[in-house]
Order: sequence, then C-alpha cells, then structure tokens
Amino acid sequence: MLEKNYAKDTQIKYLLILLTLFFMLLCAYYFTTIGLQAAGPGQTLRAIASWASGSLNEGTDAAVNKIILLLRLPRILLAIFAGIGLAAAGAVMQSVTRNYLVSPFTLGISSAAAFGASVCIVFGSGLFFTSDIGIISCAFVSSCLCGLIVYGISRRIGVKPSSVVLAGIALNYFFSALTATIEFFAKEHKLEAVVQWTFGSLNRASWDSVFLTGCITAACFATLMLYCLQLNAMAASDDETVKSLGIDPERLRTIIGLLAVFLTAAIISFTGVIGFVGLIAPHMARLIIGGSHQFYLPFAATLGALLLLLSDTIGKFILYPVNIPVGIVISFLGVPLFIHLILSKRQRPE
Repeated sequence: MLEKNYAKDTQIKYLLILLTLFFMLLCAYYFTTIGLQAAGPGQTLRAIASWASGSLNEGTDAAVNKIILLLRLPRILLAIFAGIGLAAAGAVMQSVTRNYLVSPFTLGISSAAAFGASVCIVFGSGLFFTSDIGIISCAFVSSCLCGLIVYGISRRIGVKPSSVVLAGIALNYFFSALTATIEFFAKEHKLEAVVQWTFGSLNRASWDSVFLTGCITAACFATLMLYCLQLNAMAASDDETVKSLGIDPERLRTIIGLLAVFLTAAIISFTGVIGFVGLIAPHMARLIIGGSHQFYLPFAATLGALLLLLSDTIGKFILYPVNIPVGIVISFLGVPLFIHLILSKRQRPE
C-alpha cells in the first residue's frame, strides 16, 4: 500500500512538472505571435521553416518572419533560460543555507554586477569597453569576484549558512556604495545608461546571448541535478546529521554556492539585475510539489521561466507602447510574496 501511494505521488509530481512545462512552452509560442506586427498562429513555424530553408528574405511574409526570428524569439528564449537559471540558483541556495528568504542576490551578486557595468559604462574607453560585450564581461567578472570573496571570507570562519549570508550582505552594501559613488560623479548621459542597465531588461536579447546563456544554464542545471540526494539531506538536517551520512556540508555548500554564483552572474550580465525570481519560484515550488530536489528543482526552474516570461509580456503591453523593463515588473509581482515570506518566517517558531 505504501509503495502504491509513493508511486502514485511520484506520477502526480512528474505530471505536474510536464503540465507546467507544456503551459510555459504554449505561452512562449503564443507570445511570438503578438505585438505591434500581429502574426497568425502558424506564422512562427513558417518563419522557422523559411530560415531553415534559407529563404528568410523572400516572400510577402519576410518582414514578419524577421521580426519573429530576430526580435521576438531571442527575447522569449532569453526569458526562459534566465528564469530557469535564476530559479534553480535560488532553490539550491535556499537548500544549502536552510533559509527560505535567501536568493543568489543575497550574496551581493547583483550589486557587484551593477558595479562592474557602471565602471565599464562610466570610465570605459576604446572599442571593447564601450561595446555591449565589454559591459557584459565587466559585469560577469565583478559578479564572480564577489562570489569568490564571499566564500573566501566564509572559508576562514567555516562555511556555515550564517557566515555565507552575512558575508554576502556585507559585500552587497559595499558594492552598492561603490556603484552609488560612481553614479554620483558620472555625466548625465552615462548615468542614464547605468540606471537603464540596472533596471533589468530583455531588450538586449540576441541569438548570441541566447546561445551562451542557454549553454551555461543547461550545464549548470544538469550539474545541480546530480546533487539532488545530497541537497535533500542538507535541506532537511543540520550539519552534524549531514556529516553522519558521509556528506561534507562545507564542501557541498561551497560547490553549490559557486555554481549558483556562476550561473547567476552569467545570466544577469546579459539581462541586468532581475530580482525576486530566485526567491519566488523556489518558494512556490516547495509549497506545491514539496522539497524533494528530484522534483523540486525542475519544477522551480519551470515556474521561474514561466514567471519571467509572463512578467516580460506584461511589461510590454500594460502601458503599451511604453516597454517597462522586466526587472521592474517582477519586483512589483514579487514584493507581496516577499512580505508574506517575512511574516510567515516571523510567525514560525525558531
């Protein structure tokens, strides 16, 4: 009887993941057909077919096909990969720190990325530092450096959940102060560029950014899935119990944390600062499907992709033709849930 109940519960969870994935893909396909230039239900498939056959510039639908393939599809795919990566990074960070209010940005990754981008925008000169690739590279390097510093500091006192979070918060304020100092002395047009970058937007989406983000997200997500059983133990037990199971909690916390930092840094280097996805999606997934990482991690990733995709579409159409950056929209959606998390955490006995 117990085995039958477990098998049935497992089937329900797999079905739930597949249904969410199907709905996300359905939304993604539908969103390729709406916009200033409307397209029919089958136009996206015809556009892909014309690209595959090398006839993208031919026919009466050439303009619509280019809009779909060069503007809408890269943006939608970047939203999906970014949502998957940020949600997965948030889920594993919450597991290894045993704190549901933690996200990758708690470690100061976002403020470090903003600092790197600000330095490049305000002080950069030459072809490399004035280009998008220069800004992306500086933001990525700064984010990774921040993650290494956090874990370097934590390693000196033991990689405990509290030490990781406290070091991350300290560096978050430090890099925020550095960015604010740069903004204070920046010229008006460069200040505007810095602020626009920190909003978090998918406007810069291209097939190059989709390819790089997709490869990094797939590799990191597959690696995280290999640690599902160990993450189950980390999330459910204290360090002493985890050690009794033959798992080194500090080593696992370092590996998972650095993977989450690398994944988050790679994504926000292309998109700018997009917060709350790494906090909301894991919490929703845990409430719906439970904490077993075999199901929890892919479900959180799918929810993150769906949430970011919907937020970007809302931002494009809620004040049409004004395009509100997805970083702003996701914050409006995330703040009520974040407050709920704080209140529920306060009411829960320690």
